[in-house]
Amino acid sequence: MSLIGGIRPPIAVLSVLLLTLAGITALVLGRVDNAGVPKAVLTSQQHFAEDGAIALRASIDESVTDLTRSAALFNAGQPVSGDAVLDKLGSTYQKWMGTAVVEIGSGKLVAARGETVPLTSVDTSALGDEGGLAPRMVTLRNGEVRLLSFALLSWPGKPQLLLVASNNLKFPGISLGQFRSIAVVDRSGTILSSDGIAEPEQVRTSLDRQEITASRKQLRDFARSAAREARQDPRSSKTPGTGGYQGVSGSLLGGRLLSEQSVAGYATLASPEPGEITTASGLGLSVVAMVKVAEDPTRATSPVFGLLAGGALLLVGGVAVGVLLGTVQRPLIRLFLESRRLTRGDLTRPVTVPGYGEAHRIGGALERLRRQLLGESADATGTPARPRGPRRVGTRALLVACAVVLLAWSAPLMLLLNRADSTAVVPQQLVNDQRERTDTLSDRVRRALNEGEVDLQSVASLIGDRTEPAAMDAVLERTVHENQRYRSLYVVDASGEVLARQGKEPRVVRSKRAADTSIRLLGHGGKEPVVVGTAEIPGRDGAALVGEFRAEFLNALLKRPGLGVVRLVDGKGEVVAGNTGFLAFDSLPDERLRDLVAATGRTLGRKARAGGVLYRHDGVRIAAAAPFTGRGPAESLGWSVVSWQPADRLAIPEYDTQNRTVLAGLLGAAAAAACLGWLHIVVARPLRALADRAEALAGGDRKTVLFPQHHDEVGAVTRSLELLRQQLQDQRRQQPQRGTPQRATGAQDPSPYGPRDPYGPRDPHGPRDPHGPQDQQYVRN
Repeated sequence: MSLIGGIRPPIAVLSVLLLTLAGITALVLGRVDNAGVPKAVLTSQQHFAEDGAIALRASIDESVTDLTRSAALFNAGQPVSGDAVLDKLGSTYQKWMGTAVVEIGSGKLVAARGETVPLTSVDTSALGDEGGLAPRMVTLRNGEVRLLSFALLSWPGKPQLLLVASNNLKFPGISLGQFRSIAVVDRSGTILSSDGIAEPEQVRTSLDRQEITASRKQLRDFARSAAREARQDPRSSKTPGTGGYQGVSGSLLGGRLLSEQSVAGYATLASPEPGEITTASGLGLSVVAMVKVAEDPTRATSPVFGLLAGGALLLVGGVAVGVLLGTVQRPLIRLFLESRRLTRGDLTRPVTVPGYGEAHRIGGALERLRRQLLGESADATGTPARPRGPRRVGTRALLVACAVVLLAWSAPLMLLLNRADSTAVVPQQLVNDQRERTDTLSDRVRRALNEGEVDLQSVASLIGDRTEPAAMDAVLERTVHENQRYRSLYVVDASGEVLARQGKEPRVVRSKRAADTSIRLLGHGGKEPVVVGTAEIPGRDGAALVGEFRAEFLNALLKRPGLGVVRLVDGKGEVVAGNTGFLAFDSLPDERLRDLVAATGRTLGRKARAGGVLYRHDGVRIAAAAPFTGRGPAESLGWSVVSWQPADRLAIPEYDTQNRTVLAGLLGAAAAAACLGWLHIVVARPLRALADRAEALAGGDRKTVLFPQHHDEVGAVTRSLELLRQQLQDQRRQQPQRGTPQRATGAQDPSPYGPRDPYGPRDPHGPRDPHGPQDQQYVRN
């Protein structure tokens, strides 16, 4: 028998699949999750910590890059004093807590601004070469930590100076909301800085003081756990194929206090590109974000549905398999045994004819052939009448009936049961996280645009009175290579004529108003928005430096996992950038999103603030919008960041149950389609063709040779019918020889062994049995 042939393998496989699926359904659909906090909340805290790590890493790297670039620009110009250097830095950048200029040879402090830079803990004599300029962390006497960045100031014939900038490890622009805290942790699990938790002595009541103390203790525990997790390799910390954040990240579950449970996410500071090491990623820092989540006492799960679904599948599957065994498999095996009995010459007993469909027709043909072998003519045996009533039900109809029975279990699971859109309880914490992460992302985009405009001002001041194109090209070329946010940099005069250019061809037409606005949005009506920054060159009578931001730069800022679809829209609500494909200057796809953007803007003198909602549009959606707020030229653009995602993609228990229910229904339908289709191919269709051939043979067709298509039960019956055809053919040849004179001399006698066997040479000792030993199992059955 063939491995895929026969009637028994499909039925056996169907039985095993249905039994396995029933067990899985009972266990998976009936599983009770006692964690108390949905997995979606844990994942959201992980993404929140990743946002904090990205913001801190970008802040540190940009601070170091700005200091180094500023020193390089000073070195390219005429020598200036230390006070002039710090005044210029202070007027251009407002990011450092303290700056200082130190003479490397003598260690003398030349100039200082802001808070006192902790130079006593740094050996300035060892910083004279490039290898000693790596940023380092220093702990002050009060326990606070400062990050020191260094850059060299050197001019020919002048003493070499060291430019030092001090900054804290606070998170820039992170929106914490309520009841959330965030901390920076080193490799040992020590908290270097934290936000969101007040000091115990700052509150009045003892109850609040105890709660704050417990929160700080819980944050320290999370910090130690995050430090241990951060030691593993990022490639082994995630499930293969998940991708996402380049560093180590995850979530932690803390203890319960009354009806609240502490949840934390952690993430290491990682470079944006795999395999790359930046200044911040080499410091070994991690970010821990903690929040207290209120448990829902009304949420309850029960294993009853899974047990009922599994039991129903056992019942339905038993009925389907029983129908296949009783009406398809058993009649076919009976036909096989009856056909074998006739080929061996046992013609005494009538053929047991099955009661339905093709098996009934083949059984009737075998009975007619038995009578013809006993000497009756084909006409005498009569023409069989087509079965009527229930006897007309064939194998295909039985397979369809079994499919309907199995689909009666699968279809409700796929389409009707456990629909979560009307019963799902979306945790409020997910809405809060969507709002706060969108607000953080909005601040990140605003800061990136402001940083670009500040860089333009710094480069414009360096160009100054350099009117030679070669000198201006050298400055622009170095800026383009050091900074990847610009697609094109060029200098225009008061009339709009381009004097020097680096990068790609400008996309906008210059005019005398090129320097009127610091940051503008151009390209309306085109295929791609063009964001342009302008900085006036001092002392050049209206000449300005113009930089066009790369569209990919803005799109990359919006790519954050777990936020769904993110769009950057202008003051008119038209799309400027996005994390997925979009049409430039298109409107938002939903009226509720447009209303949300309008509601979060400045209205009636109130300050703009981020907002988040939960609404229904093609299912339940979580959406948030956050306008640009804060200082800088980008704030005047009136732009907003909007994000939305369907709730059914989140790991919420009701949606998890719905997904598992649909999966169980799909698996049941797939098992039924595969096994019943298998039966139709190897049994039903060949059996229908065999019934027609058997009736034709019983009706007197002795010329058509019957060839088996498969080595299975239907093929065995086909071989038996072929042997019966040969026996009837021999019988007809021998009838004219009775009582007839001998043929003339030279005539050849017919072969004593009858006609040639189409399956091979005949055995002179008797007819060859074409069935072979592989069919003996059916005789034993």
